[in-house]
Formats: sequence, structure tokens, C-alpha cells
Amino acid sequence: MPRKPKLFTIGYEQTPPKAVLDELEQAGVKLLVDVRAVTSSRRPGFSKNQLAAGLQERGIAYLHLKGLGTPKEGRLAARSGDIKTLQRIYAKHLKTPQAKEEMDELATLVSKAGPVCLLCYERDHKNCHRTFIAEIIEDKQGVAVENLVAPQL
Repeated sequence: MPRKPKLFTIGYEQTPPKAVLDELEQAGVKLLVDVRAVTSSRRPGFSKNQLAAGLQERGIAYLHLKGLGTPKEGRLAARSGDIKTLQRIYAKHLKTPQAKEEMDELATLVSKAGPVCLLCYERDHKNCHRTFIAEIIEDKQGVAVENLVAPQL
């Protein structure tokens, strides 16, 4: 019986860029999909252009799907640990035309682009909207989801 293709997720909170890049490379990721609404970061190495450059050096492609990012009120709920509110806000957000279009794009990429990984800030995938995205893609594409965790600072 053939193995299911994998969809990885990773968060970079309290993690140095090299550790995240090493984790992605070790997992065999070919495409990193950034699902942050805002791609600037106070953490060196994790702003869009710096991240894309670091990935490129490792032969990993980069794509930002802004429409799959969490709206500001959802990010505030996540920071406060209110996962039920995050879930409610994000479910509503996923009904927007841009989110629907980008979710379809992601589903296609997962089936065609080789191992794909979703990236967001939160270290614990259970406290992040990327888990909701991964569950939808898992149901839609029949992939196995694996949450990567890079060593902390």
C-alpha cells in the first residue's frame, strides 16, 4: 500500500532561523508556504525576503499565501490563548474569496509540488491557525499531516 503524501507544518517562535531551515531540509520539504498575514518579523531571518533567501540556499521554494493568514483579531485571540475565538474568526475568514482561492491553490500544490510545509509564528501547532488549514487539506487531499518542531534558542 503506497504511503500518503505528507503536509508539514512548522512555527518559528523561539527558534533560530538555522534550526528551522535545518528541520525543513531534513524533512525533505520542497516548498515552504508562508501562511502569515504579515510577513515582516522582529525575529532576524524570518521576514519574507530574508526567509526566502535562506530557503533558496537550501533548494526550497517559497510562496506567501497572504489570504490564508489570520486576521488581526484572530492573532490577538491566539496570543491570549483563546483558541475557540481564533477558530470562530478563522472559519469566517476562510469564507472570503481570497482565502477560498488560496486554499484551492494550496491543495493543488500539496498534490503536485512535492513535500510542502506551512509556516507561521506560533511554535505549538495546536495554538495556530495553520492547524485548521492542515486539517482541511488533509481531508481534501488525503495527506498525512506532520508538525515539525525545530530546537529552541
